[in-house]
Amino acid sequence: MFNLIQAGGITMIPLSILAIIALAITFDKIFYYQKLVKIPQDLTNIIEKYKFDWQLLKDNLEKLPIENCYRKFFSIIIEAHQQSEEIPIWWIESRAGDEAKVIEKKLNSNLWILETIITTSPLLGLLGTIIGMMSSFKIIGIDNIANTSGITSGVAESLIATGFGLLIAIIALFAFNYLSKQQSQTIDEMERLATKLVDHIKIDRNHKD
Repeated sequence: MFNLIQAGGITMIPLSILAIIALAITFDKIFYYQKLVKIPQDLTNIIEKYKFDWQLLKDNLEKLPIENCYRKFFSIIIEAHQQSEEIPIWWIESRAGDEAKVIEKKLNSNLWILETIITTSPLLGLLGTIIGMMSSFKIIGIDNIANTSGITSGVAESLIATGFGLLIAIIALFAFNYLSKQQSQTIDEMERLATKLVDHIKIDRNHKD
């Protein structure tokens, strides 16, 4: 790795830092989704059944980690439902919407850094290209093309920096698109299941009336 940085020139240092940051954010987000943004199929089935049991839902939610996004989201609806039957449906929906925004903000955190890396990496690679070519032209001007090894090293420097910058941008782009899709699917699923819970609340209230 050190030899690659040395061969690619000065711009390989910031490019390497960007690569490390991109990988760190990607793996951190994937770990977060695997640990705290998952809902068991059994829990989904409970919500989607017509004969719905609030206590069963609550018991299954408590099996999830406290920081699990679905547990935090559904707990808001359950607490609002249990507080009083006089609480209007629109207020419960509003509380659920507010919590969904908080979760979405959490899921979206640091994605702007990946987006910045996608844009910045090719530009740094291009800067490395310019620096490498300038070194080659400088040698041509001084040595009258006598030092061919110096010329080729300058060209190699420019190609390595450009290639590395593009590689970082491609990897960061795939990671950004994957995480954005995961975020969108999570929010959509929460909204879908929240609608089911609100329907159960309406059914319960209609039966009591």
